[in-house]
Amino acid sequence: MLIGNVFTEIPILETEHYILKGLKINDTAELFAFMHDKETMKYITPHPVCTIDEMKDKVHGQLKRYEWRKEIPWVIVNKSNEELIGQFSLHKLNMWHKKAEMGVTIKKEYQAKGVMTEILEQILAFGFETLGLNRIVGDIFAGNMGSEKLLRNYGFMKEGVLRQTDFDGENYHDTVVYSMMKEEYKGSLKA
Repeated sequence: MLIGNVFTEIPILETEHYILKGLKINDTAELFAFMHDKETMKYITPHPVCTIDEMKDKVHGQLKRYEWRKEIPWVIVNKSNEELIGQFSLHKLNMWHKKAEMGVTIKKEYQAKGVMTEILEQILAFGFETLGLNRIVGDIFAGNMGSEKLLRNYGFMKEGVLRQTDFDGENYHDTVVYSMMKEEYKGSLKA
């Protein structure tokens, strides 16, 4: 796939059990159903969306950043029942510096069920091989042990802790930064 085509239409990525499809404005209601839930969002933001209009604005923003080649947003669909179970994006995308950050939200009932374990391999291949990225970052709230384990298992290196980066109205939260470079990805491929 040519890089120019990636920014004409969001490519579909597929694994054994899941499909990543390009985010569309008509995904708003299904996303809002779980992205307004404070428990689902506890490791993502202290301030989840409160209204469907806020969710629509968020989706519009992601699609605008896609047009500007600053983000590639997908929804995650379970193949067995065609249920929208999450959202994934490569955001803070910079094609000059060849880097991006990963962002993901998974519906509560699908968390800790191996969804990201299955799709991360496709994401890394897409980022490093198709987009030609040199650096992919996963920054997570401290305490998000599941995501931390996933990133370590895939060979991401812990860069450090950004202290008290987010405030939820009562407490400050640290962010733990993990990254993988293209040369590390190539080294982790099985022969």
